[in-house]
Amino acid sequence: MLSEIERQSAAVQLMQAEIERKPIAQLSKTFPHIEIEDAYQIQALWADFRIAKGARVIGHKIGLTSRAMQQASNMTEPDYGRILDDALYNDGACIDAAGFLKPRLEVELAFIMGEDLEGPGTRIHDVLRATEFVTPAMEIIDYRTEVPRAITDTIADNAAFGAIVIGGRTIRPMDVDIRWIGATLSKNGIIEESGVSAAIMGHPAAGIAWLVNKLHAVGGKLEKGQIVLCGSFTRPVDISKGDVIHADFGPLGAIGVSFK
Repeated sequence: MLSEIERQSAAVQLMQAEIERKPIAQLSKTFPHIEIEDAYQIQALWADFRIAKGARVIGHKIGLTSRAMQQASNMTEPDYGRILDDALYNDGACIDAAGFLKPRLEVELAFIMGEDLEGPGTRIHDVLRATEFVTPAMEIIDYRTEVPRAITDTIADNAAFGAIVIGGRTIRPMDVDIRWIGATLSKNGIIEESGVSAAIMGHPAAGIAWLVNKLHAVGGKLEKGQIVLCGSFTRPVDISKGDVIHADFGPLGAIGVSFK
């Protein structure tokens, strides 16, 4: 377990990496005794720095929702981070690639909460009842530390969150069977990835139920109007300056962004 001074130091290093666009050494190497609880506390301190500079928390993201990614990270459950308003883009945006260190992009669904939701004991049907809308989304993930990374590095680094893009057709959670929403992800006109939303823990709302119960354990909850990214159902695709990205969700429409 880290001391409060060490946690503060780690959060400052992550903030400097973001400002200078230069990755730092893995926190798991700088602080070999770091634990998962420390990592979430460092994430919270980093978010406090961003909030002090004018950002606002507008939701949460969930990562490591697939078994393959959990095994690769030596984890048995997902992780989570915060979504900030200055990292929210709409369909058609032209995004500055220089704003990231090593960006990659994933296809996801975003849940927009219609009411507050808190644990314990939250289940999939509770999530669906509390969700007002579901909409296509893409997440840009980014690393502010060197690789390879331990799970504590990823969690402290706001679960690798870089930005979110939303667009396409907004639906209510019972409009379609949201387990079977499919999408293709194209880069510069070539389909790189495809997937179906059931790959997210068997049901896209399952990760959100997990998140609600985890937040309850630390005195938190999901709030009305917040955005929740439920996890990727494609592998991440590397992106760089000049790339044009298109995610096609079929009946739910498409999202396109470019990087300058």
